[in-house]
Amino acid sequence: MLQHSTSEPAPLFRALHGSDTTMAQRPSYARPAVLAGLGVAALGLTALAVSARARQAERDNPPTGRLIEVDGVQVHYAETGEGEPLVLLHGNGSMLQDFMSSGFVKAAAGRYRVIAFDRPGYGYSERPRSTIWTPAAQAELLRSALHQIGVSRALVLGHSWGASVGIALALDHPEMVKGLILESGYYYGSVRADVVLMSGPAVPLLGDILRYTVSPPVARLLWPKMIRKLFSPAPVAATFGAVPSEMAIRPSQLRASAAESALMIPDALAIQDRYGELTMPVAIVAGTGDKMVDLDAQARRLHRALPRSSLHVVEGCGHMVHHTAPRDVVAAVDAVALAA
Repeated sequence: MLQHSTSEPAPLFRALHGSDTTMAQRPSYARPAVLAGLGVAALGLTALAVSARARQAERDNPPTGRLIEVDGVQVHYAETGEGEPLVLLHGNGSMLQDFMSSGFVKAAAGRYRVIAFDRPGYGYSERPRSTIWTPAAQAELLRSALHQIGVSRALVLGHSWGASVGIALALDHPEMVKGLILESGYYYGSVRADVVLMSGPAVPLLGDILRYTVSPPVARLLWPKMIRKLFSPAPVAATFGAVPSEMAIRPSQLRASAAESALMIPDALAIQDRYGELTMPVAIVAGTGDKMVDLDAQARRLHRALPRSSLHVVEGCGHMVHHTAPRDVVAAVDAVALAA
């Protein structure tokens, strides 16, 4: 009968499985390395899928307007109608289709030359990482773009974050802005936890990983809820269906949106003491029930600070007034044009 020493593993067992020492060590070295490798591979595959989906979104939604180069930066804009120039600046996370598809543009184009821009990083306008795209920096780029297309003076309408860009353009280049229409803007700094949460994809390195892995599918999942919040208490307008959601959740556009979320409060704090310098007519448009900005703390407070301003409060229209009450916004534009 064969016997083996209890202090030495059987030769066959040792050959197949290794020694007891090797088995004890394997969980502390092999398993974490394997899991890390699988994690990296999964992130890589997700990034490839996200990039492919972004390219497909661009193929499905080619530029609808003109592409021009301004100071080395590609800028996309679209225009319709004839008459006095009316420049439109969209909000955070959006693009020019938001305006161009709305009932507001269809009504305004009857008597204005309506020019809608993709702001830097949105739609087909570039957003070089070498620049911090504050409202003032964007206003400077758009000023040059307007000169390039032959516009030296215009009415300017900014929606939401675009209102801050419109204000910066009016403050830094008042000779260009005949009148200002501010819709659903954020004008005074306040404490907002949602801004911190939305700023994640703008963080260097970590944000890049998020934008190509986790953020797009999460944004796709939350898109219907976010849109309902934008429109609430009004229902989502049918006209908004022309805004391509897949373009909005591309990694490049998510970075622009996150960066503007991070800049929103400090920019408002930095500029709010200059509102008294606005000497042109200003119309402030706001919807009651807006879930994004507080009517009293923002629109009504700005109206009190601007002696030449008019306040247009639209009942039950929420944040997206140019979709939910387009003719009220046209009326505000007309009032500014007449006053100017």
